[in-house]
Amino acid sequence: MQAFSCHCGQPIFFHNLFCLACSRDHGYDPTARALGSIEPVGAGLWIRTGDRREPAPRFRTCAHRGAAAACNWLVPAEEPEAVCLSCRLTRTIPALDRPKNVERLRDIEIAKRRMLFGLQRLDLPLEPKTDPESARGLAFDFLESFPKQPVLTGHASGVITINVAEADADYREKNREALHEPYRTVLGHLRHEVGHYYWDVLVRDGDWLEPCRALFGDERASYAEALDRHYKEGPPPDWANAHISSYATMHPWEDWAETWAHFLHIRSTLETLAAFGIDITHSQLRLTPFAREVLYREAGEAPDEAFLKWVNAWVALTATFNEVARSMGQPDVYPFVLNGPAVTKLHFVHTVVTARGNRGTPEAPERLVAPAAP
Repeated sequence: MQAFSCHCGQPIFFHNLFCLACSRDHGYDPTARALGSIEPVGAGLWIRTGDRREPAPRFRTCAHRGAAAACNWLVPAEEPEAVCLSCRLTRTIPALDRPKNVERLRDIEIAKRRMLFGLQRLDLPLEPKTDPESARGLAFDFLESFPKQPVLTGHASGVITINVAEADADYREKNREALHEPYRTVLGHLRHEVGHYYWDVLVRDGDWLEPCRALFGDERASYAEALDRHYKEGPPPDWANAHISSYATMHPWEDWAETWAHFLHIRSTLETLAAFGIDITHSQLRLTPFAREVLYREAGEAPDEAFLKWVNAWVALTATFNEVARSMGQPDVYPFVLNGPAVTKLHFVHTVVTARGNRGTPEAPERLVAPAAP
């Protein structure tokens, strides 16, 4: 996430529809990937205040701006759609006359837009599904679960289904405890499930498939058997030596999706910290950093020193943030401990993504570089 500001100089945040200081309307321009104040130019069209492009692109506000989704994205004027790219990806919503569903949909859509911003930053393809019979394209079904019609969060052929009750803190906490999860968030669900989609897009039919199997395991193993075994027997006792979470041990697909979700968590958080100028160079923590051996490398490739700095900064930052959270009596911000094999998998995901999107490792300015071990 970036540090955005209103034309009046006050900070604004990614979900804001208007500035709390001056009341200017705000919108997210998906073509420039920028959030800022907007001003009307007639006939239902808007421009971004201070847009230096000539001529300044014109937009319509998303038709869902005043709806339950509270969408602040803009639609380029030349596009025929009434709703923005983010809202076009949502295929099904729950009945909004049902209790809590308006608030649930708003919270889920806000989390989805934040996730999509991160995917845009990686130049990953975002194509709405137009043919339900085709595996091509992405769609979201946000559904309410009923006793005779249970809804399970998951992914199938580009369709990501989310049980809207996941927007309820009490529901998430109950399930988190029942499933022995270290944490559970709507954004985490979305990032995990979209990881399954991008495995299909980036790995399944290409040159990365065999290297992926070598690291994560053979995804052709029976998923149903793996699921049954996981919930009957639990993860292997040594899971923390090679996986990023206990759920990642269930099946190679889940190992990939869990690693993918953490890759997005880490990248988004470090970019946010850099944008807001967080400085950890004076941290009292002296952690043993990961060395080059943990990096995924093809034969003869030079080590990715930028990624190594990136992941070591993450370890130092999360250790600090966890202590801050504990000081307030709150749960750890990042209740995970990275291990060497998990970092290798993270670097593999990073390598696959950057090869497709032609995006390098996010800048790791010196203020984000973890202090060296003594």
